[in-house]
Amino acid sequence: MVQVEGSKAVAALFAGGTALCDGAMGSMLYGRGIFINRCYDELNVSQPDLIRAVHTEYLQAGSVVIETNTFGANAVRLERYGLEGRVYELNVAGVRLARECVDQMHDKQASDAFVAGAIGPLGVRLGPDAKVTEGEAYAAFAQQVKALAEGGQGVGADLIVIETMTGMAEAELALRAAKAEGGGIPVIVMVTVDDDGNCLDGTTAEDAARLITSWGADAVGCNCSEGPAIVLSVIERMRLVTDLPLAAMPNAGTPKSIDGRSLYLTSPEYMASFAKKFVKAGARFVGGCCGTTPQYTRSMRGALRALEAQETGVAVVESGVAEPVKQGTVEPPPLKDRSKVGAMIAAGQFCTLVEIVPPKGFDCSKELEGASLLKRLGVDAINVPDSPRASARMSAMSLCVQLQQRIGIETVLHYTCRDRNLLSIQSDLLGAASIGLKNILCLTGDPPKMGSYPNATAVFDVDAIGLTKIVGDLNRGLDIGGNSVSGSTGFTIAVAANPGVPDIDNEVRRFAAKVEAGGEYGITQPVFDLRLLEQFLRRIEGFRIPIIAGIWPLTSVKNAEFMKNDLKVSMPQEILDRMGAAASKEAAIAEGVAIAREMLSEVRDQVQGVQVSAPFGKYKLAAEVLGFAERG
Repeated sequence: MVQVEGSKAVAALFAGGTALCDGAMGSMLYGRGIFINRCYDELNVSQPDLIRAVHTEYLQAGSVVIETNTFGANAVRLERYGLEGRVYELNVAGVRLARECVDQMHDKQASDAFVAGAIGPLGVRLGPDAKVTEGEAYAAFAQQVKALAEGGQGVGADLIVIETMTGMAEAELALRAAKAEGGGIPVIVMVTVDDDGNCLDGTTAEDAARLITSWGADAVGCNCSEGPAIVLSVIERMRLVTDLPLAAMPNAGTPKSIDGRSLYLTSPEYMASFAKKFVKAGARFVGGCCGTTPQYTRSMRGALRALEAQETGVAVVESGVAEPVKQGTVEPPPLKDRSKVGAMIAAGQFCTLVEIVPPKGFDCSKELEGASLLKRLGVDAINVPDSPRASARMSAMSLCVQLQQRIGIETVLHYTCRDRNLLSIQSDLLGAASIGLKNILCLTGDPPKMGSYPNATAVFDVDAIGLTKIVGDLNRGLDIGGNSVSGSTGFTIAVAANPGVPDIDNEVRRFAAKVEAGGEYGITQPVFDLRLLEQFLRRIEGFRIPIIAGIWPLTSVKNAEFMKNDLKVSMPQEILDRMGAAASKEAAIAEGVAIAREMLSEVRDQVQGVQVSAPFGKYKLAAEVLGFAERG
């Protein structure tokens, strides 16, 4: 019943798993200088390289379904430009361009991508007394479907996507035409909704799903609309009344007019967080609409892979399909035998860590000198961040090795998913185990846009939860494919927590997932409002693991304001007032140390250790906070 194109089983798209679709075409073309008074569909013929470039970017970003540039390529819309006689030509050209881009990709996943023939609404009122009758509308849709399905030279679209339908009358006509003229290829139908989640003709999301299902669609969903939140609510409502695969492809929020340009302000990271929610709500096709770009696709790809990797008993493999993980082959050593930090955590001893940030260059003599001082004073281990705030710094792993081998102090390696795919993650972790690095803090990582190189590509094959599971599997002797690595890597696994985030419910849920994935102790972000830490500790009682609290000695009121305003750290007014009252730079530093020592005293009985930051490389300040002083 479902057409199979060569080795591509289109039916597999509808049978299970998640298919990442592309994002906006029109927004991309507008961003490249094509004025909105142009016929974008005609660019398939007049500027094919431009269309190829957009398709290629989406494929490189991870899309496995790309839509043809034919949203408005029906006779009714084309009449506005005097192009109503070129329906077949423009649609065939659109399919051909998309197909060429897929065929030219070298990456296996991209070269196996599917081409979806895009069909949008006619943009006019239908009816006996309107400009276009229902019969004429059906004929326009049928003409476009036939061109997309044939595609020229017998190579047509793999599926049809009827999208942005505002009402049921037009949706039914388009779907009937697709079924009659599409040659059996599957059809997805998506509606657009208002703020209440209803179609613009008043049809509820539930009724829309029921009707579209009864008319024979192969998948149903929602696109465009006011952004991901409303689309999620529609998907959840549709799931209650239909068993069809669901599709969710929202706008990047509502456009804002800035300096005469319409800009979409919803971030790729925010959209990626909803990609996970779409899948959990039952969506099988996930993508973007107006305002989304390949950057959004890339972020959603990372989020979806992370979601796959964090599922219990599931690993992500090259094909993008989840496969069962084989049973563990070894038992990791007891926590007390893995590292000094692990032994202290297991014994319930209070553990002291100090953070040393790698240098921006290759000379780490200052960091080694600082670590030597901290070791003499009695600090238990050094935490080494992995290019924090997406800055370009010396490899954290390299600094860890030098600290352990040259100074003889144990380290906790921060390890992020931002810059590494699954293969690189496994390679790094196996290498870390082989050179004696035994403590890993699993982190998602700050997005590149936060740093000095915002055009750097983020990978995010997994997030911190998926990374935690990977490290746990390596501890059990299994690689990412469930194959034996001939023994346990023996890492102690730390996971991060941020008690001060606005969405504390989500933070608690993620922390629970990290514990379930294998986290053995937690390290918090710097905390200044101890009430938030206490509340967080109460919230995680049901899945409590040892917690090491982050403490940051402030150096000035400006430092405190930066933490509050730029890093969005909860900063009580009392602390701002105390730092602001300092009469000199030296007094401000002393006050910052005093505040940090007070916090350490307050939390000592509630946590299993502290991680003290050394702001601006002031290692003695960290030692002062811990109550250590130079001996002799």
